This record gives sequence, structure tokens and C-alpha cells, in this order.
Amino acid sequence: MRWSIFLCAGLLPTMLGASEFSIETLREITALHYLAYRTSGQLSIDGRLDEPSWQRAAWTEVFVDIEGGVRPAPRFKTRAKMLWDDEYFYVAADMEDPHVWATLEKRDTTVYNDNDFEVFIDPDGDTHEYYEFEVNALATPWDMFLVRPYRNDGPAITAWDIDQLQCAVTVWGTLNDPTDEDEGWSVELAFPWKVLKQASSKEWPAPPHNGDTWRVNFSRVQWQVDIGEEGYSKVPDEGEDNWVWSPQGLANMHYPEMWGFVQFISEVVGKGDAIFAMPPEEEAKKVLREIYYRQNRFRDEYGYYTTSLDSLGLKYKNLPSFLSPQVQVTDHSFEVWMEEVIDLHQDGEINRWYIRQDSRTWKGGKL
Repeated sequence: MRWSIFLCAGLLPTMLGASEFSIETLREITALHYLAYRTSGQLSIDGRLDEPSWQRAAWTEVFVDIEGGVRPAPRFKTRAKMLWDDEYFYVAADMEDPHVWATLEKRDTTVYNDNDFEVFIDPDGDTHEYYEFEVNALATPWDMFLVRPYRNDGPAITAWDIDQLQCAVTVWGTLNDPTDEDEGWSVELAFPWKVLKQASSKEWPAPPHNGDTWRVNFSRVQWQVDIGEEGYSKVPDEGEDNWVWSPQGLANMHYPEMWGFVQFISEVVGKGDAIFAMPPEEEAKKVLREIYYRQNRFRDEYGYYTTSLDSLGLKYKNLPSFLSPQVQVTDHSFEVWMEEVIDLHQDGEINRWYIRQDSRTWKGGKL
């Protein structure tokens, strides 16, 4: 077997053509989940995934089209795994590809112009201050920090680098050789908690506590190519395919509320039998996000935010653990919140979950 290992050298954002936004479609999408266990020993970041910890870790579901089942299944198989220890959050992926190629070698170039693998991480799940990382088969990295989503005028800080990132790629075949067929390529990444901590919070610390749940998703960009005597060339007028772990419902990765759930388990991989437990507030967040979508659609039509949730055409079932949503509106902003039906804390505060006009969600106390 021929194979090659590439290590990352020393990321403007993924600008995929967005499909038509549909509140109804997004409501029907169910985010996938994964249990990330602790490593059983030290990992050597070489892209080969041959340590016992990786062998014992479960694969994610096979990737699907970014829009979900309304689009054809991907041509090639992609799967990922996750682990963690006190220093790093580990991500690995294996990608089938009969023709592995890459051209970009300079860090922070537009890596998705090659075939690539991408990681998106929002530690506290508030849709703001999240990470995007891309890498191609030459192990060329592109890392960036998103202050907020582009739909909310969010800038991407592309000059920001992940300090002490470990990254490696193994090509199972021969890179940039059109005369043969390859098996594919694999990626192994180690994201240091001290960097991920920058977008975490007191309630979602880094490293996480047992049972903590983060929002994470993965994307694979794949171009169709022609094979000629001089190598590979992209098929003219063909856009890229975008295959993901947890479907987004539209061709846009920058809807963090649609990403998958990763729950961190303190037991060593292969020795635990944990069951995923959905955080109870997620049902309330779904209601708040639908109000966010509908408030912005209402303002696009009428020029202002409404104080009447009935006028938004909102359809939801009452949640046993939360009171009905309440709204507060100004000329240029809104806040909507839902209170948890629980006993008062010792400090007399009530847990409330909020969303505002820029899509940020958070937990707070009494106003």
C-alpha cells in the first residue's frame, strides 16, 4: 500500500451558494449527536488513526448532502470520529476518493478551492463566537474565528491562528497522480482546549465536564474533475458538492443552530456505555429560533418587529418545562425569552433562555 503523510504548515469563510431559506425545512431537520469519550493513551497526530483509542471510537453516521435527503447521496463515503483528553479535542475523518489531489500550499488561502475537510465548533451553542477550520490533502490549514454568522453581518477574523494546533493528513494512494486510482485520504486534528476556551463560558468550560454538550459539524467540499495528460482540472460550470455529518437543511454551514450535538463523556473510550441525553433547554431554543426567523421575515415585509407573537404564524406545542415565550421590542431590536418551570434558586433568580435580533441565544436570570 502506498501512502503519504502531510503535516500542517506553521483560514475568508466557506462561501457556498445558499439554497432557498425555508423555516419549514429547518424545522423538520433533526440534528445528529455523538458521544466523545476520553482517550486511553497518547495519540500520535499522523493522520493514520491506528492507535487503540481511535480503533475503539465509534464512527459518525456516513455524511450526507448539506441540504439533507432532498439532494442525492454523496458519491464517496465520509465518516468522522471524536475523542478528548485534558489538553485537546481530537477530530479524525476518513474520506473515500479515487483521485486525491490538492494544489494550495500556503496557510490561510481559500482552501475550499481544493477538495477539503472542514470543522465547525460552537462551544456554548449561542451561534456567536465560533470556529471554522479547513484543511486539504496537502495538510494546508485555514483557521478563522467568526464573531457571529454572516447573515447577522458577522466578520470572520482570518488573521487569527489556532496556537499549538496539531494536524496531519495521510493519503491512501498517490497525491496528484491521475494515472492510478487511490483509496482516499484521512485527517487527524488536535484542537487545544486553551484556544477553544476563548469562545466557551462558565457553563460550557474547556475542557468540558462530563455530560457537557457542544455544537459541532463537519463538512467535506468535493469538486468534480476531468482527468487529462497534464493532471486534474475542474469540470467547467460545475459547482462544488458539500457533504456534511449533520444536515443543515440549506447550502450554508453558517447556521450554527443546525449543527450536531457532541456530548463529552469522562469515561475512557471502549469502557463506557453512556447514552446521549439531550439538554432540556434545546426544545425551548428551537421555539426561540423559529421566532427569530419569523421576526426577521416580518420586519422584511412590514419594516418593524412585532410585539404580537400571534401575528408571526408561529406553531409550536406547549413545553412542560417552560412557560410561553415573551417578547420585548424596540425600533431596531427585539428580545424573546422563555422561563423554565423550576423552583426559584437560592438567589431568587429564575432561569430564562433568550434570543435577540442578531440570533444570539443565552441563559440569564430575572430581568
